[in-house]
This record gives sequence, C-alpha cells and structure tokens, in this order.
Amino acid sequence: MSNKTAISPCRHEDFPEWYQQLVRVAEMAENSEVRGCMVIKPWGYALWEQMQSVLDGMFKATGHRNAYFPLFIPLSHLQKEAEHVEGFAKECAVVTHHRLEMQDGKLVPAGKLTEPLVVRPTSETIIGSVYAKWVKSYRDLPILLNQWANVVRWEMRPRLFLRTAEFLWQEGHTAHETENEAIAETEKMLRVYETFMQDYLAVPVICGEKTASERFPGAVRTYCLEAMVQDRKAIQAGTSHFLGQNFAKASGIQFQSRNSEIEYAWTTSWGVSTRMVGMLLMVHGDDDGAILPPRIAASQVVIIPFIPKEEQRTMILEKAEEVAAQLRAASYAGGPIRVEIDARDVNGSTKNWDWIKRGAPLRLEIGPRDLEAGTVALARRDRGPKEKESLSLDALAQRVPEILAEIQQSLFDRALAFQKEHTREINTKEEFYAFFTPKNSNKPEIHGGFALTHWNGCPELEAKIKEDLKVTIRCIPFEGASEPGICPFSGEPSAQRVVFGKSY
Repeated sequence: MSNKTAISPCRHEDFPEWYQQLVRVAEMAENSEVRGCMVIKPWGYALWEQMQSVLDGMFKATGHRNAYFPLFIPLSHLQKEAEHVEGFAKECAVVTHHRLEMQDGKLVPAGKLTEPLVVRPTSETIIGSVYAKWVKSYRDLPILLNQWANVVRWEMRPRLFLRTAEFLWQEGHTAHETENEAIAETEKMLRVYETFMQDYLAVPVICGEKTASERFPGAVRTYCLEAMVQDRKAIQAGTSHFLGQNFAKASGIQFQSRNSEIEYAWTTSWGVSTRMVGMLLMVHGDDDGAILPPRIAASQVVIIPFIPKEEQRTMILEKAEEVAAQLRAASYAGGPIRVEIDARDVNGSTKNWDWIKRGAPLRLEIGPRDLEAGTVALARRDRGPKEKESLSLDALAQRVPEILAEIQQSLFDRALAFQKEHTREINTKEEFYAFFTPKNSNKPEIHGGFALTHWNGCPELEAKIKEDLKVTIRCIPFEGASEPGICPFSGEPSAQRVVFGKSY
C-alpha cells in the first residue's frame, strides 16, 4: 500500500474539487441528467435514513407527529404572504400546464392551468391554509406536526448535497395559543438539532440568532446552528423560526380564546435537510474518503473476508457469519451493532479500500491465519489505513462497542479542536479584512475561519462587508460573546460579538 491517497486533489490543494471527488469515491451521490438534481446512491441514502430515524424518534419524544401536505402550492397561497413569496420568488419552479399533446411529432404542453402551481419550496403557506380549517378554539392548540418531504429551489450554482434544485428534508410546523409557547417551541427544537449534531454527527455547532437580513422570509426570529468545515467556511446546519402571527394572519388561523375573543395563532417552523450529509463529509472526511461517526453510520462494523484460495471460501465465510452474529448480539449506544459482511467475489485489498473510501467506522479482516490464531485484524477509520491491531475473537463483544465509542468521541474532539483553532476574536477592521483575504488570489487557498467581532447592528455595514469580502454574519451567538465593546468598522458601541464567516 503506497502513500498515494484515494482522492486527488487533496483537501489543502483544492477543497471544493476534493469534496466533489469525495462524494464520488465514497459512493454517496452523483449528478443526474437534470441540471442541479442528484441521484443519491444506496450508501448515501442509507446515511440519510439513519439521520431520519434518529431525528424522527427525537421529534416524537417531544410530542410531534408526522403528516404529509401537497407538493403543489397554489400561487394565490404564496401571494398572501408578501415577504415570504418575495424571499423565494427567484427559486420557485412553477407548473402552468396539466397535460401533454403530440403536435408535429413532438410532445408539447397543452392543458393550461387556471392557476399556476408552485412546486413546494417550503410549506408554510399551504400548511397554514389547512391549519385555518382545523383550528377553531384554543382547545385545538397546540398543533405539533412534522413532515418528511422533498422540496425544489432552483439553484443557479448547484453542489451535491449542499445546494441542489431538489433535496430531501423535514419541516416541522406548529401552531400555539400564546407567543411564549411558540418561542419556547422554537428554542426547544433548535436544541434538539444541537443534540443531534453533536451527539450523533460528532459535529460541534454554534447556536445563535440570524440578523434581520439573513432571517427566513416572513419570520420574526430565525435561530440557527453553524458548523465549520475543513476549509474553515461555515455551513448552516439547521434553522428554527419563530413566525409570530405573520403567517397566521395571512392564512386566517384564528381561534376563540379562553376569554371568548377571536385571536390569531402563533406559529413556528423548523427544518434540516440532506445538506447535513455534505456537512458531515466536509467536517470529518480525509484524503482517502469519507469518515462516518459510528452512531450515524448505516454499517458500524464491516467484516472483510480475505479468501486467498477458493477451497477456503466456505470456512472463512462461515466464521464471518459467526462473528457478525456475535457482534449483532452486543450493544452500542442503546441498540444492536449494525454489521455488514462484504462477501463480494473480489480480492480483500479492493474490499478494504472500498470501505476506507466509504468511511465505515470499523473494519474487521478475517483470513486463514486469523482462523488459526482465533483473532481478527481490526482497523479504525479515524486512524491511518495502515494502522491495524489484532484482537481475540473472544474479546470482540466487549471491545468493539468500546472502540466505536472511542471513534465517536475522537471525531467530535478533532472537529471541536479544529473549530477552536480557527475561531478568533478580532478587534480591528484591518485585521478583519486580512483574516478573510487570501494571500494568493490566483489559486485555491484555505484561509479565514470564524471571526468573533463587535458589530453596531447597522444593516448597511453588514451589506458592505458582504460585498467586499463575501463574508456574512453567521449568527448572533447565544453563548460566550456578550461583553460590550466597540464596532471596529464604525467606532460605535456594540452590545456583543457576532460570528462572521464565509459560507456555503
């Protein structure tokens, strides 16, 4: 095995291209024939299914239930909420016809719709119209629903998982009797996401509030989680929106209060998407491929039979099945260990590299010598591909759960250390501009990070920084930056530091 890596270029040479190659070699997804859309391959979709499963359980544990609402939204519904439709107008795909006819040997749209239908960019307006029918009294509240769905936002610069014209997500939509209840819901769901990101994806995140210019269209407040990936840019990992009564008034969600008065409901929405897959790959991946945290990997342990001679195949595969059964009977993170046996008729080295690139947390190699010694060769994905240790078959059931827990923690610790290393308090305009300006603009160069800097709250100043450097305020953090100071761009007082960064 040489020192040559599976991915070229390496991360430090061209991070955007490295990411595209990572998605390919890890067999996560590929571009489709429809520009901006992707085909999620089985290994990538299995990762999304794991994310779905965990989050779905967390949502239900907090009292939410799943429902499904239409893919098509009448244009008139969007027009009821002016700020909302303006925010999404450029990204909307619109259906104007309902059938095709053959004309001069070609299929052409023929049946024009009475009213255009927008392909779901998000569902506040269509769900609001349904809630208006359901809610009559304060006794009908709260409504705590979530849906797993696809959405369409016409992206001009698509990138697999991060920005695609069609993507998968969940969107929670709730309606409440009081403002305080709705605000508490918004904050609670943000913390649910935070727990998921950190405990399952091993991704440290900064929680905070978006500025007015970055707020979800139509929301009163937008809370977010910001992660740092390995080129030091930010990825918005998830959002939770307090919508006030804006959408309730637009949709007519009214109820008779406890005082027999007619009031508008207070609503929220919150969501995460397949963007989490891209974020996960960018945070943990290396120049050999993906690295998946054990708690979220579809296959936590992959058993790789090494079969040098055909007459040894049955014996080795039988032992692999025994080991798999032994591990599946063991427990890790509150459930059975997810084990896969790679019984393909290809050589063991090829199998080994395939699973390195896919990011399987733990690889167990079984060959004739291992059978004789009563051991397996064990390799962790959070370490180099050549690093292996021999482990007794008798110790597997106890040791493997411990190793999986070690890998999970090591990935989080590594990502947190990277985030801290590239997060800096900056107090002057000159240092700020230097921090976000590459030294050599003629080639890809990793630079910047998170700048904790005071800001006077002026949106024009925020827009000027974005224009100059393509740097935005990622969030006004909830924790750790509340001391007053001076905005280095204006010289005016500032209540706290905010997080600036370049982003995807």
